[in-house]
Amino acid sequence: MKVLLINGSPHERGCTYAALSEVAQTLEAEKIETEILSLGPSPLHACLGCGGCTRSGQCIFTDGHVNEVLEKMMACDGLVIGSPVHYASASGSITSFLDRLFYAGKNQLRGKVGAAIVCARRAGTTSTLDQLQKYFMISGMPIAPSQYWPMVHGSTPEEVQKDEEGLQTMRMLGRYMAYMIKSFALAKGAGLFPPEQEQPKLRTDFIR
Repeated sequence: MKVLLINGSPHERGCTYAALSEVAQTLEAEKIETEILSLGPSPLHACLGCGGCTRSGQCIFTDGHVNEVLEKMMACDGLVIGSPVHYASASGSITSFLDRLFYAGKNQLRGKVGAAIVCARRAGTTSTLDQLQKYFMISGMPIAPSQYWPMVHGSTPEEVQKDEEGLQTMRMLGRYMAYMIKSFALAKGAGLFPPEQEQPKLRTDFIR
């Protein structure tokens, strides 16, 4: 069992990393392997909506780790997305990354456990969480809960370490995620699988 954690901050070892590390340590204690992947400071192409990925199964652009993550998710049971708060929303890099990842990889992601965590100095956290969790909901990914909104506060990693409530929330997120992954594994072992998508997928046209 494995969970991939994506650091959507341009700072590889900043506040977002500190929060993700708390989740990862909890998952490791629950005997679930983890890997934290940082998007870094390099710019990412935005999704063009070109549909090229529907033919090849990969994004047409090779930057931003998108195709690498698509491949990694084939062997993963969960995905955690972490982002700082920029103007009450997720970072530009993680937004471009997720647009491309979920457009290209719904088949790799469906049925796997998702979770989002956010970091802020002060405000904008709940709107950012709402933005990130919508990727999971539209893609058939059950979302791991916690005992409070999964957020930490601080301007530096040292300040994040002082947010005891936030770190406790990260640990509980990790425990719930581990519980869900293990429960789904037991269900699959008993022959119980997620529901198949209805085909064809219907699209309501509000113009005609």
